[in-house]
Amino acid sequence: MQYCSTRGGVQGWDFQDVLLSGYAPDGGMFMPETLPTLTPDTLRSWSSLSYPQLVTEVCSLFIPTELIPRADLDGLVSAALSGFAVPGVVSLARLKGGLCVLELFHGETLAFKDLAMTCTVRFLDYFLRKESRRAIVLVGTSGDTGGSAIQSARGLGGVDVVVVYPRGRITLVQEKQMTTCLEDNIHVFAADGSSDDIDVPIRRLFSDQELVKQHSLMSLNSVNWSRVMVQLAHFIYAYLHVSGLEQAEMGAPLPALEMVVPTGGAGNIAAGCIVKQMGIPLCLVAMTNANDIVHRTVQSGDFSMATNVTQTMAPAIDIQDPYNMERVFWLLSGRDGALVKGMMEEFQHSHRHTLPEALHKQLSQVLTAGAVRDEGIVETMQRCWKENQYLLCPHTAVAVWHHYHYPPTAGVNRCCIATASPAKFQAAVQKAGLTLDLPEAVRALDKMSTRYLALEWGQDWGKDWECMLKQHIQAIGSARQRGHSLQKT
Repeated sequence: MQYCSTRGGVQGWDFQDVLLSGYAPDGGMFMPETLPTLTPDTLRSWSSLSYPQLVTEVCSLFIPTELIPRADLDGLVSAALSGFAVPGVVSLARLKGGLCVLELFHGETLAFKDLAMTCTVRFLDYFLRKESRRAIVLVGTSGDTGGSAIQSARGLGGVDVVVVYPRGRITLVQEKQMTTCLEDNIHVFAADGSSDDIDVPIRRLFSDQELVKQHSLMSLNSVNWSRVMVQLAHFIYAYLHVSGLEQAEMGAPLPALEMVVPTGGAGNIAAGCIVKQMGIPLCLVAMTNANDIVHRTVQSGDFSMATNVTQTMAPAIDIQDPYNMERVFWLLSGRDGALVKGMMEEFQHSHRHTLPEALHKQLSQVLTAGAVRDEGIVETMQRCWKENQYLLCPHTAVAVWHHYHYPPTAGVNRCCIATASPAKFQAAVQKAGLTLDLPEAVRALDKMSTRYLALEWGQDWGKDWECMLKQHIQAIGSARQRGHSLQKT
């Protein structure tokens, strides 16, 4: 299994190369050069596996045993997923009216990011230890990714994590899950801007190949293929347990499953598209909040940012630059790197692009999409509680809104992805007129000390932030080379 860039300038990289990277050197994103096919027999043989076992099977398709022997892979995944709050790691809630919710939020930071992040950090640590290397991880977050990266990597000897979050645009729980981590290898920045603003200097830093090579700079955002790879498993898990596969007759066509996905950066929906190309008949629905670029792209081919990011009740998907759509475009264009390169460079320059007619046709055949305003989120949270005494987080409500307003196709089962616990979004719960008992780990955050550095808004904020982050990365690298930790206040 080898990997290439979506922009056509890089081929033949292995999993370790891709993991220890971020964006490809040509600015693209890494994808497998070929995708394995999942046969009906394979799927049926997987139906009795535990979630960690399923993750291991999926990862083994993309990580050769020469890089991680199977016994080591089993141990890494098992250890990564051992600390979740429910025995099965993930959980299915089957509610009234055919509503089925796949709960992916039982990790330490109460968000689905923990599933892929814990595994990816274990893979990273495995390779760094093997080669006595160090790496600096640079992460921009819209709320959940930063906390998950920090909790997964805190205290690791070979990794420093630099996280930048949008101050005032995430919940207090999301913020404190980052700023209360005081380990020497964690470095947190609060930026006066949106998560899309944060991505601007981060992209520039990853394009600085001298900086990347000198300090082994890498990403743990879903830019990193490993994150998307592990996320393939929860689409396959849902298919195995919700589609009706077990009741289907041998030799009959595989039953379809509709999966409704809250969508921001589009890492999850990209994973779903990959699983579909691997042979599983998924009907994918990408649901956004008021930041509806993915919805507009699917509906009309209008891949363009709004003037500003709208702050909503679902802040983790307050994103106008859904960077993983690049992977989707590459898949659906027949892996046309030159086309994708031209599209994405135009989009990054002008913040707008109209999809070619053929590509838009392919996209609209693979994805359905919708958008929900805050009023719809509140309405959905209230209805789900009234009918089921089941509390949704605002992001999950974006998906469940679709279920309440568009009944499933006859004969096709449906599963909505629950990306986070409502405990992270207390203000949204209160706005819906509901209450919840906070987990002890969340209550404890209020009593903990915090530490972060500020990236302040200015006339040339993008360049200023880039310089400050670059200086900090260089200081970390220099300190580690001398065998010291960076002194912080």
